[in-house]
Amino acid sequence: MPFYQSKGLIPPKRHTVFKRSNNSIYYEELISRKGFSSMYSNVYHLRMPTRLNKLGKLYPIAINDITEKHQARHIQTQVIRNEGDIIYDRIPLLFNDDLIIYKAHVNKSMDSFYRNAHFDEIFYIQEGKGIISSNFGDLAVNKGDYVIMPRGVIWNLLVESNLRILIIESKTAIETPNRYRNEFGQLLEHSPFCERDIKTPVLNKPKDKEGVYQVNVRTVKGLQEMYYAHHPFDIVGWDGYYFPWVFNINDFEPITGSIHQPPPVHQTFQAEGFVVCSFVSRMFDYHEKSIPAPYPHSNVDSDEVIFYSKGNFMSRKGISLESITHHPMGLPHGPQPGKYEESIGKKWTDELAVMVDTFKPLNLTENAINIEDKKYYLSWL
Repeated sequence: MPFYQSKGLIPPKRHTVFKRSNNSIYYEELISRKGFSSMYSNVYHLRMPTRLNKLGKLYPIAINDITEKHQARHIQTQVIRNEGDIIYDRIPLLFNDDLIIYKAHVNKSMDSFYRNAHFDEIFYIQEGKGIISSNFGDLAVNKGDYVIMPRGVIWNLLVESNLRILIIESKTAIETPNRYRNEFGQLLEHSPFCERDIKTPVLNKPKDKEGVYQVNVRTVKGLQEMYYAHHPFDIVGWDGYYFPWVFNINDFEPITGSIHQPPPVHQTFQAEGFVVCSFVSRMFDYHEKSIPAPYPHSNVDSDEVIFYSKGNFMSRKGISLESITHHPMGLPHGPQPGKYEESIGKKWTDELAVMVDTFKPLNLTENAINIEDKKYYLSWL
């Protein structure tokens, strides 16, 4: 997220001696993207961050696709019975070369630390609350929050009340949309949210502890256990543009018009292979002949995934909270029978939904097929 933050103790100049006492110093670490050519933060440790004690097992992660018919689908994630840890018990549903979409029903706090080495992550908090503690500081997470967790951050989760989370793992960086930023990276006046809406980590007193601390590192091949010789939250200060952050969907200011506005006005995040949009409570179109329901659309260059978070959707019937619809590229989709006409004259909608549009076709997992509404593709008859 491109805005500067400074937390805790930092020296006047980078890459210089930063004294802890007469006999010791703090240790600087640069965390950066694209080598040395993109966003970065400098962090300052009590001990060298490289003090690996031993390596544990590598647990392979293989997500397999199911060859199924090319059709619209309704995946009923609310019926998932699996609960547990946010890392080990997340359920993969859809994926391609750019991202993996999971659902997680979390009732256990993490008993170790986690670092994603190869993916950035978005968590959308459907229900519950907790504390994500990281080496950059703590983030309180609540219903409606998007949590942006860049790769390389070490974190764990304390569950305060059971969480239901939509998770996206991305092969590339999660960013705010280009068209909402000026040449300096600042969010513009016409952006539907600004830096004031974003929560950044609260840095705590550093953990000055030696011992054996397990950090599970996610790679494209699996989960590698690593054991470090000191607590990973030993940072006394940091500054820069690279850190985890939180944005609540209810702080997204909708862009409306006299006639129906296309989905890009709802865009909230971008990555190289997909975009994320937020449909929020808003005034409907105000032209005297407007049709608020979305017009039928053939998305020939993208797959559309919508996670229904709150409210009654005027274009859909038979959809429950936490349902996911998947409309694959090359097929038209739109309001179901009667919904187009019923929307005429309506003034307001009270809804929340998260849409993911991908630029490559999505694969389905067996988990998704097992919980889908088998007759959804017939719902336009």
